[in-house]
Amino acid sequence: MQHRSEETRAHILDAALRQFAIAGYNSASVDEICAVAGVSKGAFYHHFHSKQAVFLALLEGWLTMIDLGLEAARQETVPATLMHMTGLLPAVFATAEDSLPMFLEFWLQASRDETIWQALIAPYQRYQQYFAELVERGKAEGSFRADADAQASAQAFVALAVGLLLQGVLDPKGADWEKTAGQGIKILLKGLEK
Repeated sequence: MQHRSEETRAHILDAALRQFAIAGYNSASVDEICAVAGVSKGAFYHHFHSKQAVFLALLEGWLTMIDLGLEAARQETVPATLMHMTGLLPAVFATAEDSLPMFLEFWLQASRDETIWQALIAPYQRYQQYFAELVERGKAEGSFRADADAQASAQAFVALAVGLLLQGVLDPKGADWEKTAGQGIKILLKGLEK
């Protein structure tokens, strides 16, 4: 019974992803999501209390994948950790490639809906904090200058990541994005080195 419930939830998430990507959040309806998923409205509401809830579940799933990747990227030194993170890009791009409209929907809806904005800004701030802590760790281990501004550096790392994601999804063949990420990280690291 549990397996069937998880399967139904997965069908709903897949259908919602397609409908949001095709029609946009505002135009996609619970009825359409249910029809594409092949489930009843009762099954939908058993798993999600609203269209917004399924939208936020999709966002959370993507963020969880990123969090797991960041954790797996940890290396012996901070510069090595940051360089190792560039290896995450192929997986992130593969996930994002078919979902560009969905990413744009997350950003668009965040500008219109306080709940979605909160769900999107919290991980953004968490990632900034993560990178600021990495810079502080780099300073403590002697890899970075003692006067390096951890907050400004963190903002630059997040800006690089978001910019690469958007460029890579919009123009997947426009560059070797993993190589470009590595070059971008090297430029930022050069500014932090002792």
